[in-house]
Amino acid sequence: MIEKNKNIYLVNWLLLVTLMVALMIVVGGLTRLTDSGLSITKWDLFTGIIPPLTVEKWEYFFSLYKLIPEFTQINSLMTLSEFKIIFWWEYIHRLLGRLIGLFYLIPLIYFTYKKNINGKEIISLYSIFILICVQGVIGWYMVKSGLTERTDVSHYRLSIHLTIAFVIFILLLWNYFKFSKKKVIFTNKSLPLNLPVVFTFILLFQILIGALVSGLDAGKIYQTWPLMNYSYFPDDSKFVDLQNLNLFNNPSILQFLHRNIAYLVFFIYLIILFIINNNYLYNHLRKASLFVLAALLIQIVLGILTILSGAQILLASLHQIGSIVLIYTAINLVYINKSN
Repeated sequence: MIEKNKNIYLVNWLLLVTLMVALMIVVGGLTRLTDSGLSITKWDLFTGIIPPLTVEKWEYFFSLYKLIPEFTQINSLMTLSEFKIIFWWEYIHRLLGRLIGLFYLIPLIYFTYKKNINGKEIISLYSIFILICVQGVIGWYMVKSGLTERTDVSHYRLSIHLTIAFVIFILLLWNYFKFSKKKVIFTNKSLPLNLPVVFTFILLFQILIGALVSGLDAGKIYQTWPLMNYSYFPDDSKFVDLQNLNLFNNPSILQFLHRNIAYLVFFIYLIILFIINNNYLYNHLRKASLFVLAALLIQIVLGILTILSGAQILLASLHQIGSIVLIYTAINLVYINKSN
């Protein structure tokens, strides 16, 4: 067993920022589920950190919201008190984004100055910061799509925004594992075909599709399982629609895809589990694989309950939290598998 000297402050910093990004994903999901994302119509990177503190300021922000289609076409009866609720969700989401940027960059500069990180690690960690900045720009690009002609944000931009958030989470988590975990040399071997990595990529694709489902409120239709009403395939669509790129604008098809990718994820994981449990050379992976299995089963149950409830906010939010936990367990399995 070989253990590298670890910097406890560096490890704690990476853990903190990773948890902040996880919280950001949860708050972002709730912002979407409460239709709060368009409540702040301006992107004031620095001055926007101060919330409205007077009645006049609240009226000003509300007057800006009244100019966009979401208000004029859907929420024209909204009161100032109701506006404050959706405003705070979006404000917290944006504030977390700013805090993540600061909590990441300032310690990173300090650790660089103190030479706590080497050349390759510097490139990796600064690349994450660049991605965090890009994510902020994409977030505003997403919001802009709902400020003029649409009553909601583009589901494509929403999907990109969420997927990049998970990529940032994964990169931070990987670096946290790298700096905090003991480097162990096993006599055992890694799984064939890099199956845990394949499994994780399919999970990411499922999250991308899930964001499209959320963006079109596709979880609120076909509130039955395992069939979609009385059919395996949605009865308002045709199989030929799967060959059309426009399928990503079809809520029924998107829910169909989300369901079936979930089945694929479960099937692939059963293969991984079978290989691990039928070869003693993979004994070191058993504990991590059981964590993935538990997270996967809980996520499947939450997904089914979310469908049956018509995407009730609490269940839909728990389903998104479940995806964070599942990704965590999958990356943990990937790391242990790669540590050989």
